[in-house]
Amino acid sequence: MLVASNTSPISNLAIIGRLDLLRTQFREICIPRAVKAELDRLVYPSALKAIQRALGQGWIKLRPLREDKMARRLEATLDPGEAEAIALAIELQADVVLLDEADGRSAAESAGLRVTGVLGVLLQAKKKGEIQLVRPELEALRSRARFFVSPRLQENVLKVAGE
Repeated sequence: MLVASNTSPISNLAIIGRLDLLRTQFREICIPRAVKAELDRLVYPSALKAIQRALGQGWIKLRPLREDKMARRLEATLDPGEAEAIALAIELQADVVLLDEADGRSAAESAGLRVTGVLGVLLQAKKKGEIQLVRPELEALRSRARFFVSPRLQENVLKVAGE
């Protein structure tokens, strides 16, 4: 499965000590330069170390864009990491792109890309038995990573998780 990612899914899962979920679900994740630059600026030492280890092990791979015209166009409304992740997913004809922010998800879906994010990864992890409950992981995201989840979205995710 070919996967491209923005910063948020990688950094947030690393912050809560669950970066391994990306490896087990996708095996290999491609990131563009802008995402790598954003990850390098992460201020959580243990998360940064986990990400650097994943890059060293080669299951998170830096894949520079061959052509950046689309990314530059997308940057009119998205941040550089989101724009390049979407452009990379299109270039690679990725099976999925990992994005959390609503604007980026909308742009990716408009481009015909299949999108998932941290919450989708957690739901899949529960389904596969990789985690027992979504709720404590969601609480860790909110408290440790400062990940915003609206009350309505949280309720929907927990309902889907059967919690």
